[in-house]
Amino acid sequence: MPFYAYILLCNDGSYYSGHTDDLDFRIAQHRTGMLGGYTAKRLPVKLVWSVSFPTRDEAFATERQIKGWSRAKKEALIAGDWQLISQLSRCGRVDKD
Repeated sequence: MPFYAYILLCNDGSYYSGHTDDLDFRIAQHRTGMLGGYTAKRLPVKLVWSVSFPTRDEAFATERQIKGWSRAKKEALIAGDWQLISQLSRCGRVDKD
């Protein structure tokens, strides 16, 4: 059974990271506000990134890691920009000319 780490874009422009063993069901729960908490107050939400893992521990570790990231780093992950993620990991920010 696969497990997933995911990122939602909330109505207020913030990001929410989570993990689950049933991605479709969990996203439906978020979209209806069934889970309460952070996303229920920021509806509607949109799934913008997810990845599967063979174990719950790996999905949970990825969720925790992403929660500690800056907005710029999350947006680089969503865009699949591994070079920018690497740069942001080294210096925390990237100067744009």
